[in-house]
Formats: sequence, C-alpha cells, structure tokens
Amino acid sequence: MSAHRDSGPAHGQGQGQGHGPPHAHGPAHAHAHGQGHAHHSTDVDWEVMATQLEHGAELQLPGLRRTAAHLGELIGPASGVRRVLDVGSGPGVMTCVLAEAFTSAETVAVDAAPGLLDRTLARAERLGVGDRVTVRHAELTEGLSSLGTADLIWSSKAVHHLGDQQGALDALAGALRPGGVLAVAEGGLPMRFLPRDIGIGRPGLQARLDAVLEHWFSIMRAGLPGSTPVTEDWPAMLGRAGLTRAAGFTYLLDLPAPLGATARAFLHAQLTRLRETAVDMLDAEDLDTLDVLLDREAPQGIGQRPDAFLLAATTVFTGVRSAGPVA
Repeated sequence: MSAHRDSGPAHGQGQGQGHGPPHAHGPAHAHAHGQGHAHHSTDVDWEVMATQLEHGAELQLPGLRRTAAHLGELIGPASGVRRVLDVGSGPGVMTCVLAEAFTSAETVAVDAAPGLLDRTLARAERLGVGDRVTVRHAELTEGLSSLGTADLIWSSKAVHHLGDQQGALDALAGALRPGGVLAVAEGGLPMRFLPRDIGIGRPGLQARLDAVLEHWFSIMRAGLPGSTPVTEDWPAMLGRAGLTRAAGFTYLLDLPAPLGATARAFLHAQLTRLRETAVDMLDAEDLDTLDVLLDREAPQGIGQRPDAFLLAATTVFTGVRSAGPVA
C-alpha cells in the first residue's frame, strides 16, 4: 500500500507527510493518496499523483523536520537508531527527512508503487543521503512480515487505506525493536485555503467541500477489502497494539496570503481532483464556482486571487514498545 500520502480528496493530513492535500483523506488530499478518477470512484493511482504528492510534502518540510526531531526525543539518542521504516512512503520526502535526522540509521522506504520508490531513490541521491536510503516494494499489511524490525516506524496517511486499521497497527507495532517508536500521522483538521465568502457563488463553499470529502472517505473505507469498523481513538488503538506511552502532537502548515507559485499549483491540482470527485455531489452553482477557481486566466481563480492561503493541522500519534520482555 502507498501512503504519506495524503492525496486523495482531501480529508483532514498532510500530510503527515504531504501525500495529498495536507490534511485530507480523500481524492483531493495532500499528505493520503486518493484519486477520484470519476464521479464517486475511490480508485487511487499513486504514481499518476507523484508530482502532486511530492509538492504537497515539500510544502510541509518545516513541520516534517520538527516532527523528526520530536521523534528523536521520544526514542532517545539518535546514535542508537539503526533502522527506520517509512511505511507508505510515497515519493520519499519524509524518508529523506528521517535519513537526515537519524544519521546512523538505514532508512527504508516501503511502498507498493515502484514509480514512487524510484522517485525516493533519486531524491535521496540529490540530497546526499543515497548511501543510507533503501527501498522495499511491499503491500500492506501482507508484506510487512518481510521487512524486518526497526527502531522507528513512521507511517503517514497509510493506515486509513487499509481495511483493518487495528490489524495494521498490530503488525507495525510487532515490527518494532524493544524501546522503538511507532508514529502514525492519522489525525488533524481539514485543510483551509479560502475565506468563507470568496465573492463568487454562495458563501461557505469550503464547508460543503468538507462534506463531499467525508462522504468520499466513507465510501472509500467501506469498499476496502476486509473493511472493519473501529472507533478511531488512535492512542487507544496503539495501546491495544501493545504499545505504551501513547500520545499525540500536532504541527501546522501555515502559509498566509498571498501564496507563492508552488502552493498555488498544489491547490490547483487538489481542486482539479476534487472537481472530478464532486461532480455528482455538489449543485450546479458550486460546480460553476469550482470551474472559476480552476480557470488559470480568471483573476478570481486559485492561481491569481490574493486571498488564497494554506492552513492545515496534522496530528501524529505515537507509541513505544516496552524495552522489557514482551508478554
């Protein structure tokens, strides 16, 4: 399975590592990888989304670096971290951040999309960490048993693409070495990028888009193989996986208006996917408003309007494997 991804419709995460809209779990999202190919489709082609996933994650680099530093504090001296897994690594932005943070470790990017793993290796070479970054092609959760153990396991917006989320956490926790840390970016708030009244269409478009994304996410979850309902109390789920000191922390992506070109391009890609996904779920007026926002020549479009911003909160949940004998 592929993740950090957050980039299906956006559900709020980023992304975690921005694999989709930072904070989304649906077709438009940064940090999951969702792709609404048409209408209510929940198919996801992560390789098609590779550039969008990479740009979304790069926008979040300051938060990702702070996150890696915090994980280092949880796990203890970085020199003791010998192996790191990035499960659902996408194009490898967070993989390389982890490699930069844990200089004594082998950092392994794990994903089901070969094209994204190729991007990870190329990125690692460009950043000078290629000698410590490796990749593994694997599906979750079936392929996890072949990955070996690690001192730190990071997974962003991947678990929610698996039918049995508790089972996935159990498997990830089981791959931790004693004293190791599991960190999953699976919470936060929906991404915000426009004021309530944008001067076209009915005010409150963003709230209606949130409803579309929640609906998309419910359809996606229900259609997953082995889909199992679970109360998404992530600290409690980590506890059931046998981990201790379950906790969470949140980092912000806060890019005020006016946005730069990279953020505008990211939002245009997100809105394009959302427009495809929402075609049967929004009324004609809202669809017309989206068309204006996507018009590259329109002064009210997302590419030119001066009031566009980007604000998202990503919550990371962590648990620690006991350093003593496991019962």
